[in-house]
Amino acid sequence: MLSLRSITSRLGPRSFYRQALAIAVPVMLQQFIMSMVSLVDSFMVAGLGDVSMAAVNVTNHLNFIFFVIVNTICQAGGIYIAQFNGANDRVGMRNAYSFKILFAFSAAILFFFVCRTFPSRLIGILTTNNAAQEEIAFIGSGYLRLVSWTFFPMAVSLSIATSFREIAKPKIPLIISAIATIINTIGNWILIYGNLGAPRLEVTGAAYATIIARFFEAAAFLSYAAFSKAPFFAGIRRLFAIKKHLIGEIFAKSGMIFASEISWVASETLMIAMYNRRGGAEVVAGMAAGWTIANIFFMLFGGLWTASSVLVGGALGAGKLDEARNRAVWIKWGGFIAGLIFALPGALLTYTLVPIVFSNLTIAARENCLGLVIVILAYLPLWCFINTQFAISRAGGDTAMGMYTDVSVNVLLFAPGSVLLSFFTTLAPVPMFALLKATDIVKLFVARYLLRKEKWVKNLTVNS
Repeated sequence: MLSLRSITSRLGPRSFYRQALAIAVPVMLQQFIMSMVSLVDSFMVAGLGDVSMAAVNVTNHLNFIFFVIVNTICQAGGIYIAQFNGANDRVGMRNAYSFKILFAFSAAILFFFVCRTFPSRLIGILTTNNAAQEEIAFIGSGYLRLVSWTFFPMAVSLSIATSFREIAKPKIPLIISAIATIINTIGNWILIYGNLGAPRLEVTGAAYATIIARFFEAAAFLSYAAFSKAPFFAGIRRLFAIKKHLIGEIFAKSGMIFASEISWVASETLMIAMYNRRGGAEVVAGMAAGWTIANIFFMLFGGLWTASSVLVGGALGAGKLDEARNRAVWIKWGGFIAGLIFALPGALLTYTLVPIVFSNLTIAARENCLGLVIVILAYLPLWCFINTQFAISRAGGDTAMGMYTDVSVNVLLFAPGSVLLSFFTTLAPVPMFALLKATDIVKLFVARYLLRKEKWVKNLTVNS
């Protein structure tokens, strides 16, 4: 299926990849910095033991669900920002940005209320039948109540950061997020263990450091967007001047993206709940530590999404449909090769990192961590290819492709498989994960079939 000959015949000119790398690398660097800081955070929290590590990371999965929702909103608006940018339409860009910020902030209000009201119940869902559930829920509830304050600055930061990327200016988010992550790291060092005369707050200290960093990040993004007169930026008065017909148009797109992303995050959450049943804190902490390391390699996805959005979406918005088709083919196979390049060095890095970074975790937790990352790296080239398929379709406004692919496979195969393997087998968490993720091969073929219909080859700026 993916022979070397078929790949080389689909690769584009060097000039295209230089352009793609100029867009993707700053995004990847930003995510790399954030992932490394997350790794440092986990290293610091891991020093408090398996239970604290498990509590923080279960809570962070709930925060991740919020991130997915807001990112869905930003993706829907971003489809239009990229194409309006290609058409040099500032009014259209401002309308799309207004959609992002208004609905992202609405999501923040909703999640804030839920997480402040039902923290123990939410954590309990992910740790059902776990031997350390009571301890994890007790520590995690306090942490979740605090970090729920970060939902508001995150909504602002994501709306602005993604907009800068969609107009091919990814360096700004890189710089601001780098500073914010440094603040977060220093805050963790001071507040978790009580350095420089500060009180030792442990998990609570990690929450306070995150709050400080997130509010700084949002303030920096707002200030820069306003003073630099970013073409998409709309002040408070302009935010509510968004054209109503465009809201409906974007909502139609975002509804399908939402269905796709929710089916994915719901099935992932179900899988986590199912494998967390296999033991105690060592399972929750070990698997969570594995995801922390894996996030370093997931920086590829952000780069591929942004490059696809700018290069394919920009060509479509400029009316260059054949050029967009060519770029789509080139970026798909370029993404696959990037996944191959990252996989082997990633495995070597993992074998080095785990014993050092997570030395305070139990041996069982470290084994779970290492096994999970190796499985993830084995799937990385496939996931890069699938991600670019989704990104290309959404760049042209075809959000139905992702919805049909994700919902069908997740609902019919992945979610039932998680339950069946949990209740009717004795598979350990890592083999269980590896077997379930084989369903992504089906996603590859479904997405390939739908992408060939070319419903994404559209100039959305003409009617909008």
